[in-house]
Amino acid sequence: MDIGRAFSYMFDDEDWAQKVLLGALLSIIPIIGPFYALGYATEVIKNMIQGRAPLLPDITEDFGGKLLKGLLVWVITVIYFFPLIVVTSFSGLIVAVTGETLEMESAGFIVSGCCVGLASLVLGVAGGIFLPYAWGSYAETGKFGAAFQIGKLFGMIKANIGPTLLALLIVVLAGAIVTPIGSIVCIIGVIFTQFYVQLITAFLYGSLYRDAQAKTL
Repeated sequence: MDIGRAFSYMFDDEDWAQKVLLGALLSIIPIIGPFYALGYATEVIKNMIQGRAPLLPDITEDFGGKLLKGLLVWVITVIYFFPLIVVTSFSGLIVAVTGETLEMESAGFIVSGCCVGLASLVLGVAGGIFLPYAWGSYAETGKFGAAFQIGKLFGMIKANIGPTLLALLIVVLAGAIVTPIGSIVCIIGVIFTQFYVQLITAFLYGSLYRDAQAKTL
């Protein structure tokens, strides 16, 4: 996994400015924009897995297809993070209902908060570990069910756990560091950096899937 190239590969494309800038603008269209961005990233992952060049697909070709792919990736993501969503939603509901009667400094409140925090961390990491392979499997095959072949995905994770954890950390840091940088140049910068982080993520996920696939053949 070439971490450095994850941040620069898009600039190797001779049409990178058109693809990245227009892609970033399309990604902010209300409702459908985020799905388009996910669908575009899915095609980047597929190109990465299959060794195609350039990695960046045409920006407007098969717009509807990109939207559908993005919608399905969103569903896949929600399913893998559903346990985390349930835990955080339930804990938030409990606090909202009982917050007025609980002493915020009480031992029970602190212990329960720590337990919820730990559970959320574990579930978040678990979802983050499975997602690159679930997304990659869907991107490669175009089949929604392929994202839930747990035995296959677990084998790939087991063979590639170190790089997987590293990639997860990089994706988190990229979102935390690169996106705020865009705020320096106001709205335009934020739009660009959010899509840029999506492209970084796609490269890393495609690399993980391809490398794990080679190790498990």
